[in-house]
Amino acid sequence: MSTSDKDQEDELAGTEQPFVAHLVELRDRLIKAIIAIAVVAGVLALYPGPAALYDIMAAPLVATLPKGATLIATSVISPFIVPLKILLMASFLIALPVVLWQVWSFVAPGLYSHEKRLVLPLVVSSTLLFFVGVAFCYFFVFGQVFAFIQGFAPKSITAAPDIEAYLSFVLTMFLAFGCAFEVPIVVIVLARMGIVPIEKLKEFRGYFIVLAFIIAAIITPPDVVSQLALAIPMVILYEVGIWAAGFFIKHTKAPEDASEAAKP
Repeated sequence: MSTSDKDQEDELAGTEQPFVAHLVELRDRLIKAIIAIAVVAGVLALYPGPAALYDIMAAPLVATLPKGATLIATSVISPFIVPLKILLMASFLIALPVVLWQVWSFVAPGLYSHEKRLVLPLVVSSTLLFFVGVAFCYFFVFGQVFAFIQGFAPKSITAAPDIEAYLSFVLTMFLAFGCAFEVPIVVIVLARMGIVPIEKLKEFRGYFIVLAFIIAAIITPPDVVSQLALAIPMVILYEVGIWAAGFFIKHTKAPEDASEAAKP
């Protein structure tokens, strides 16, 4: 047995647990994650409240509506259900770091040191990038898209969007932009796992630009503003991912890989 193999075995020595113990720990981690979401939901329910949360989410659209126009509810229970859904969504997003920490705490004992150096930064960075994508969509894209759409509305039409339809639209856009901002993580994982070499990723650059605009055209509304707002960041983040992949590969090598690379 080589020295590196022995070191790796020693590193995980004593961390083996019976299957039942793993299930118990998983249950405890899930309970802690649910409690975190419930606590955040309770705080948000008291302040600012579900109705105020919906007003915050609807603010970009309301700002572009004609004076005096508001959103409408076509279902009897929509004024109750929709703000409740937003409350749960906001609670999950705010508590997401705690949820991911519980996931990490459950998985980390079974990883080697070099694997921890890879996984933990990816978990943190993917979470941050998702939040950045959602924030970019809310603070920039929504205002531009709604203004563009309202500019095309005939004067004879009074805009009165349904609150459930608006919620569905917002969730779709948040998910689209949040996932689109994960492009660097996907590139890093593909390169680090050896699935696609960095040189191949560089060669694919031109094809990815076309792919990014196709994805943007499918996911976003049929307007140029939102399509460009999704495609351009994807292209930029693809380049960031290629650069970051080289850094991650260099600093997250397994001990045997590092020793092999050091040989003349």
